[in-house]
Amino acid sequence: MAVGKVTFTKVEREKLAEVLWLLNWISVVTGVILFGLGLFLKIEIQKWQEVMSEHGILYVPHMLITTGLAAGCINFLGGKICLDCADTNKFLRWKLVMMPYVICTFFFTSCVLAGALMCYSIRGQLEESLFLGLRNAMRYYKDTDTPGRCYLKRTLDLLQIQFHCCGNTGYRDWFQVQWISNRYLDMSSRAVQDRLRSNVEGKFLMDSVPFSCCSTFSPRPCIQQQVSNSSAHFNYDLQSQQRNLWRRGCRQALLDHYTGIMQSIGLTVLLIWLFEVKGQQQSVSSLRVWLTDRRKIQVMVLTGVRYLQTAMENVLQLGDPDSESDGWILENSLAETARSNFNIIKNLGKCYQADEDPNINVPTAAVDQEVPSQQNPRTS
Repeated sequence: MAVGKVTFTKVEREKLAEVLWLLNWISVVTGVILFGLGLFLKIEIQKWQEVMSEHGILYVPHMLITTGLAAGCINFLGGKICLDCADTNKFLRWKLVMMPYVICTFFFTSCVLAGALMCYSIRGQLEESLFLGLRNAMRYYKDTDTPGRCYLKRTLDLLQIQFHCCGNTGYRDWFQVQWISNRYLDMSSRAVQDRLRSNVEGKFLMDSVPFSCCSTFSPRPCIQQQVSNSSAHFNYDLQSQQRNLWRRGCRQALLDHYTGIMQSIGLTVLLIWLFEVKGQQQSVSSLRVWLTDRRKIQVMVLTGVRYLQTAMENVLQLGDPDSESDGWILENSLAETARSNFNIIKNLGKCYQADEDPNINVPTAAVDQEVPSQQNPRTS
């Protein structure tokens, strides 16, 4: 017994094709939006990619870009298919394409949902990427004359100024790295030599921070040298609220920045997915009232395409383009469909076994006719 069987008249088939054509074009627009969101996210990530580890999160925007581009092309083709399928003559040219189109649309609709979920689940990986990237960038802050690292100082300074942050988790992170190049140290100074010898790794460490850590809201000139020494500065309280350094770490600042973008994009992508799957229900529901007076059935776009496909195939079998035809989601019940597919797969597996080849020892009509003629001389 067919699942979801509905009888369509010629006018109802044409109306269904027109509604599906319109919804496919709306899906083309949503595909363009997906592409634009992925491109925007990629540009935002690349702005500060230098302070991220190598295993970045570019696969998320790449997936959105690919999915949006593919969905736009498929729905563009789908609009043409649905509009042509209202005509029995044009339906023949698309008959073999209908099922692959339904499968591809379902696949990319699932990809849209996966992209939305990725936007919400990427926070942990993003935080790790920023932690490792910022730690390495701070280590190479002083290497302004090293190829490949000469722009890290500029990038970190811009980052700290723009996002009002300092260090990886806080300004004290600068106390643990040598951020001043040896070129600018007086190696003949005894104080410099003592500080280098006091560190196991021979680094010049001190309680100071780069100028970009200075807060522009501070009421006094920035104190970036001997930050932890209250006696080195006049009227300076280390625990005072008027400390003139940015308190927030750059990892948290960038994490909040990207999390906000990801959540906004994720919400938009999720709404697009809901539209692709169920947002068309109200539009198609009004059409379903025409199709049956017994109940009001809500149909998704993929279901509508399936109804259009089966209804037009039945019209071709009837041979009358103006006659009514039945459409369904599945020709048989779910159990029968699953059993039939399982038997097909099972028989395909047997074909590779020589002793169980279904084509062996199967008499044909020709063989049946030849065998008696060969045996007659022997029996005579």
